[in-house]
Amino acid sequence: MRKLSEIQFLDGKRVIIRCDLNVPLDGKKITDDGRIVASIPTIKYLVDHGAKVIVISHLGRPEGAPDEKYSLEPAAIRLGELLGQPVFFASDTVGSEARGAVKALEHGGVAVLENLRFNAGETSKNEDERREFAAKLADLGDLFVSDGFGVVHRKQASVYELAQLLPSYAGFLIEKELEVATRLTTDPVRPYAVVLGGSKVSDKLGVIDHLLPSVNKLLIGGGMVFTFLAALGHKVGSSLLEVDQVPVVQGYLERAKQLGVEVVLPTDIVVASKFGADAEVAITAADAIESSPFGASGLGLDIGPESAANFALEIKQAKTVFWNGPMGVFEIDKFAGGTRAVAQALTEVDGLSVVGGGDSAAAVRILGFTDEQFGHISTGGGASLEFLEGKKLPGLEVLND
Repeated sequence: MRKLSEIQFLDGKRVIIRCDLNVPLDGKKITDDGRIVASIPTIKYLVDHGAKVIVISHLGRPEGAPDEKYSLEPAAIRLGELLGQPVFFASDTVGSEARGAVKALEHGGVAVLENLRFNAGETSKNEDERREFAAKLADLGDLFVSDGFGVVHRKQASVYELAQLLPSYAGFLIEKELEVATRLTTDPVRPYAVVLGGSKVSDKLGVIDHLLPSVNKLLIGGGMVFTFLAALGHKVGSSLLEVDQVPVVQGYLERAKQLGVEVVLPTDIVVASKFGADAEVAITAADAIESSPFGASGLGLDIGPESAANFALEIKQAKTVFWNGPMGVFEIDKFAGGTRAVAQALTEVDGLSVVGGGDSAAAVRILGFTDEQFGHISTGGGASLEFLEGKKLPGLEVLND
């Protein structure tokens, strides 16, 4: 893979860097700047070497047209604060504002262009439309650095076609993400535990399938656990259940047994009368959810305290841990105990602990943990999972010689 550190001369070069500044916003207030922070080392390197830095990114899912609520301006302001220097924000992506901003850049200067997805060509299914938009982006720069790991699994104009039109290199964030992901998939230090949560088991089947021969223990929580419990013949009340995946999960449980992999499921569940902060709750055995006071209408919304303690013990005994997906509805405090226990245990691992992006990354920060407490927090939930599934990611393949 072509790497940024291989470029001999950057001074005065117009360098387009594809970052992932897709941060959560409350109005114009950034609620988690983790992805911006993660982009700083590469941008700072370019600045320190005299490049004219042109930052491009998406934010949210606008429908191929400008939408003020998805503007990158708050991210540009925060980027300037973190870099400690002025950052110019262009209110378009390939129009007169963008061209003027790039032309005005001095050596070591930084400009952020408006949301890529305000242009339909960025995410178009039509390759010619993507290439046409990528060509307009390419006109603004001399070199391209890909550093948005969260989008490398997408064949989009700024990720794939742009890398074909300019000399292209991987930034430091992508290098770091790949180094960690490779440690998880190639001869990991054992014992190796994978902790999976989140709402749907169907989202994690590829990861389970690919990692099952490699792991020692597989810990299952979150909404997906109820499909596992159903696969064992237990009733789960009104909890989230993917009925069509029950036979698939039964197959994985049998395969795990054959491979000698221990699948660790919760022994107790926090069951609620309804979904909401004002719900009544009861702690119930995982194999008897409908015996709660709420009967068949009860909703499992977190793993129970006994399970949380057991999961924490299993995690702390491992030397390599990968975690993707919360254990419950962590946004509501009474259903955050399992996720908090798992996060705390990861901070105490004597080895490599990896938080696999997405909701897990958001959870640890919302619950008061810092990035420095973990071995690595991935910036790409979907990209991390697809890499761990063994898939080829177009945004990485295009950077290979």
